[in-house]
Amino acid sequence: MVHNDLIVVVSNRKDPHMSTDASYTALTGVYTIDPAHSTIGFSVRHAMITNVRGRFGAFEGLVKLDGYQPTRSEAYLSVQTGSLDTGNLDRDTHLTGPDFFDAATYPLMAFRSVSVAACGDGQFRMTGLLRIKDVELPLPIDLAFGGSARDEQGRHRVGFSGTATVRRSDWGLGWNTPLETGGVLVSDRAKLSLDVSAVRLSRADVS
Repeated sequence: MVHNDLIVVVSNRKDPHMSTDASYTALTGVYTIDPAHSTIGFSVRHAMITNVRGRFGAFEGLVKLDGYQPTRSEAYLSVQTGSLDTGNLDRDTHLTGPDFFDAATYPLMAFRSVSVAACGDGQFRMTGLLRIKDVELPLPIDLAFGGSARDEQGRHRVGFSGTATVRRSDWGLGWNTPLETGGVLVSDRAKLSLDVSAVRLSRADVS
């Protein structure tokens, strides 16, 4: 059963066995994002000299592809903020605490698409609304179609990759501290990266 209140955006690592020659019309359908083969990652400049990278491990979402009119496609994504992982427990505890995501109060962040523009050569720009805490603001995401394929279980998959840049303070994640050498500890700009593999649902699953 598909729940249309899910909000997730995803993209998929490009598989060398995927075909990019398939007609978009053949891809029309409703797809569920496969978390086991998808990644939602981010990177932020730390101390003005290096990047800290992380990912969210728990999410779910739907992609509705309209192969006849790709610009009418939609995406919905829901991410568990407490699943943030940068590989450092103390840092993760801080990031999921009140200074940043406040996962205890706001366990989910969500994205729902509003429009899709075709940019040519399998490139698209999807604009949607990203909600973090109680703030919902527009976010454009640059997407690249990675291809389509049937997996070892015979399921039809599509893959996308995506990138976006956010100013975290816009969503209430503005904690910072000044450095003695000038600048601040954490950049206000964060880069998002998406690698998503989505599996087409059967008519029975969608109904």
